[in-house]
Amino acid sequence: MEQDRRTFLKSAALAAGYAGLAPLDARSFAAVQGANDRVRVVVVGFSDRFRGALLPSFLEHHKATNFDIVGVCDIWNRRRDEGKAALEKAMGHPVATYRNTEELYATGKDVDAVIVSTADFQHAIHTVEAVKAGKDSYTEKPLAETMEDNRAVLKAVRENKRIVQIGSQRRSGRNYIAAAEFIKQGKFGPIMFVDLVWNVNQPGRWRRRAAVEVCREADTDWKRYLLNRPFEPWDPRKYLEFRLFWPYSSGIPGQWMAHQIDTVHWFSGFDYPRSAVTNGGIYCWKDGRTNADTMTTVLDYGPEDRNAGGFQVVFTSRFSNSMGGTKEVYYSNGGTMDLDTGKVTPDGGLTEREAKAMGMKPNLLAPQVLAEAVQVETAANTGGDALTSGHVRNWMDCVRSRKEPNAPIEAGYRHAIATIMTNAAYRTGLKVVYDPKQQEVLAGGKVFQY
Repeated sequence: MEQDRRTFLKSAALAAGYAGLAPLDARSFAAVQGANDRVRVVVVGFSDRFRGALLPSFLEHHKATNFDIVGVCDIWNRRRDEGKAALEKAMGHPVATYRNTEELYATGKDVDAVIVSTADFQHAIHTVEAVKAGKDSYTEKPLAETMEDNRAVLKAVRENKRIVQIGSQRRSGRNYIAAAEFIKQGKFGPIMFVDLVWNVNQPGRWRRRAAVEVCREADTDWKRYLLNRPFEPWDPRKYLEFRLFWPYSSGIPGQWMAHQIDTVHWFSGFDYPRSAVTNGGIYCWKDGRTNADTMTTVLDYGPEDRNAGGFQVVFTSRFSNSMGGTKEVYYSNGGTMDLDTGKVTPDGGLTEREAKAMGMKPNLLAPQVLAEAVQVETAANTGGDALTSGHVRNWMDCVRSRKEPNAPIEAGYRHAIATIMTNAAYRTGLKVVYDPKQQEVLAGGKVFQY
């Protein structure tokens, strides 16, 4: 916990000004070795997420930090050409194209860093390739969808000592940083319960109907796309709508829970749940998908001895009704902390009446606003706002300073454990645990395999 606290304070200092997104002045950058050198970046995966959120964030800061996008790598020729045209317009100079990552790292010797925004199951593998080639990386979440990939990327990043920022942009939001500090200083009291919600009513979410109609196997590289997943015949839906299909994505856990469960690990200091149980199914959108459109997960956190304390996290998500939107509410014995509002209230705390009946003192938190909350959107490519902008800026600054970014590889490794456990519980119907010695997720005492 003390190490986590030092890491938090270091990260908080870096991120404190990011809500205003004010660039560092020239003198600050001049003090950093190599600050006047251009950092050359290649986009790995010209995805909707990159176009809708990461590119606008990059453009907001690239001049102040002397970052430049010099290339785009995508295995589909259409996306490659679209990426080249869009990036040349944005950057004002020619942009190189690469058919695959092998070609990128064989010929792109002058590349310093990459932005990985490929399919969910590819994030870990593409990050391993990047760091082994000596490149820093901004890697979208979820970091990994299997423990094999999760272990591999953690090992590679540590061994190669590269700067890797995981796309968990809440870690660069002022209200989240303030909440983490409030809890770690003991002002909130022990966490007793966490309520996480992510609801939408979007039949088109993760669908790419127009692109599916024009995508042809001959124009891409299906075998290279599959990487370490089992071979199956070409399917443009699994190529473009991968979030709907396991084992290319866990869907709801990897896309949405990964964001919210990361704050639980950050705030509590626990690296993974003690157990996970999940229920759900395809209740509404019967369009051929294999990932759930409705899901409820209960995760248990705490020390190994359950009688020594702990807390529960309940995560619920549905595609069929958007009422409730997104929600992250933390409860202690003294009250409530709502991340949507950035407010701490005594709501639900131990009242004087109830305490007096047991010869105890009341426990009620003083109402306060920790920091101005940043509204989290539930629209497609969510995060194309101040959170993502500040997070990209933090990565840029850390590439320069070589300091640990707000969402280091360990944060990604931990959220991946929780999402893999959730997915395993959903697919097996069993209570799932994590074995830290094996670094494996166990369902019914057996290693979960896809």
